[in-house]
Amino acid sequence: MTFQELVNMLKEFKAFLIKGNMIDMAVGIIIGAAFSTVVKSLVTDVIMPPIGYIMGGVDFTDLFYNLGDVTYPSLAAAKEAGAPTINFGVFINNCITLVIVGFCVFMLVKAVQRMQKKAEEAPAKPAKPSEEVILLTEIRDALKKPVV
Repeated sequence: MTFQELVNMLKEFKAFLIKGNMIDMAVGIIIGAAFSTVVKSLVTDVIMPPIGYIMGGVDFTDLFYNLGDVTYPSLAAAKEAGAPTINFGVFINNCITLVIVGFCVFMLVKAVQRMQKKAEEAPAKPAKPSEEVILLTEIRDALKKPVV
C-alpha cells in the first residue's frame, strides 16, 4: 500500500464518518454492538497501557476531576465515596474505542462495496445468436468456399 493510497483511504474514512448515511450508520451500530467488548478490551488492556507508560505512568481511566472538597487517590475511591466527578479519562478511552469501531466498520463497508463493484463490472456472457443468424452464418461460410 502506497502512501497516497493510505492518504486516500483516510480521506474516505473521514468522509464516511461525516456523511451520516443511514445504512452506514446501521451497519456501524450493529458491528459496534457485536465487537464492543473486544474493542473495549483492546483499548483498555492493549492500547492505553503503552500510551500511559509513555506519558509517565498515566492511567487514563483514573483521570478525573473531583467536584467535591475531599481529594481521592483514584476514580474508584471517588465513586465508592459517591463523590461528584468528571471522568474525562474514561471519555478518552471511549473516544479511542469509537475511532477503532468506526474504522472497522469503514473497512467492512469498503470491502462490501468492492465486492459489489466487481459483480457489477463482470462482463455479461454474450447472448446466444438466434437461429436465423446461425443459418445466415452457415450460408455465408458456404458461399466463401471455393467451387470444385
